[in-house]
Amino acid sequence: MSAFVILFPIIFVVLVGYSCAKFKVFSTATLDGLRLFIFNLIIPVFLFLNMYQADLSQALSLRVIASFYLPVLLVYLLSCGIFKYVMRIERGDSATLSLACTYSNTVLVGLPIIIASLGAEYGAMVFMIITFHSALLFSCTFAFAANLHGRVRDALNPLLLNPIVISISLGLLCNLVGLVIPSVVQEGLSLLCEPAIAGALFALGASLNNYSIRGAWQKALLVSLIKLIVLPFVVYITARWGMALPHKQVAVLTLMSASPLGVNAYLVARQLQRQQSVLASSVVLSTMLSVLTLGAWLTALIP
Repeated sequence: MSAFVILFPIIFVVLVGYSCAKFKVFSTATLDGLRLFIFNLIIPVFLFLNMYQADLSQALSLRVIASFYLPVLLVYLLSCGIFKYVMRIERGDSATLSLACTYSNTVLVGLPIIIASLGAEYGAMVFMIITFHSALLFSCTFAFAANLHGRVRDALNPLLLNPIVISISLGLLCNLVGLVIPSVVQEGLSLLCEPAIAGALFALGASLNNYSIRGAWQKALLVSLIKLIVLPFVVYITARWGMALPHKQVAVLTLMSASPLGVNAYLVARQLQRQQSVLASSVVLSTMLSVLTLGAWLTALIP
């Protein structure tokens, strides 16, 4: 399957969402309600059901977890050092920019591509990894951004109460304890979450209207190149040669790390009041460039 065949349906839905918001086909209130419906109900149900039905023997692997998180932490720390000591950027700003270099939009972009290219059975591996994704990177960013005076707890509380984290955790717990959910209930949940992927991509496209790349495109370009090329390359090397994982697991981890910057990183920048324009620009620019870089990674990884 070619990269174009995999990417085109995803790009198409994102463009439809972008166009509907750009030309005001739907009101702002309608789009806001749609986002709440998708991200507070449909996506959590989708993640819960897939985690509940997953074959955890394939997903629960320390080598898989290490193959993703060790490179992520390495690139985060190296980026932080480069921004602070080479580019002479203040520590808190450096931490925020490093977050932009490593935080992936896995649910909205990476997951649909992985399912389309490798199959739904690899979804469990994705879900296991992203459970800790936000908590780890956001914690590092708040820890490095000095003088928060107790705001770390306030910032991390929403992560622990995040519908995505809760749904994955509940699905994992139900799977581990062997809770039996009647098949009719599972079918109902499956019907409810059918529009999850398309809805999330549509909402992503609509959200891109809220950001711009004009204000800080130079830093945004640097951040995007690290995020889309350097990070997945380090993940690929670690997974293939460092941990000697099977090819399809290497592909899953690489595609996850090659996903563009997630919008939540911009929300962290807003809370810290650091580098907001760069993070906003990076969300848009990395998403646009990911069409090319993900196409290249798919061509290299998928036979």
